[in-house]
Amino acid sequence: MPSYRVTLTVGALRPGVPPESVLPAAADAVKELTTLEASSVAVVRGEPRLVVRFTAEDDEIARQIAAHAASVAGQLAEVLDARVTRRSRNRWLRVPEDRG
Repeated sequence: MPSYRVTLTVGALRPGVPPESVLPAAADAVKELTTLEASSVAVVRGEPRLVVRFTAEDDEIARQIAAHAASVAGQLAEVLDARVTRRSRNRWLRVPEDRG
C-alpha cells in the first residue's frame, strides 16, 4: 500500500490550546482512518509544520485522510496550508488536488 504524508503549516493556536497537543491530535485523526506511519514537527522559514505519514490505497483516499487531519488540527490551531505527497521510490511527489 502506498505511503503518503500530509504537511500542515500552522499559525495561531486557538485560545487555551497548548502547542504540544496539535500534532498528536492530527496523528490521532489519521489513526482513526488508516495506519499511521510517523509524525513530526519541523520549523521551516519560521513556520511550524506538522508532518503526518500514513498509508492509503490511492490518491483520493489519501486526500480524504489528509482533509480529516487538517480539520481536526484546525479545531486547535489555524491551518495555513495543507499539502499531500506520495512516496515514489526515494522521493515525495505532490498529489494533485481533486479537480472533480
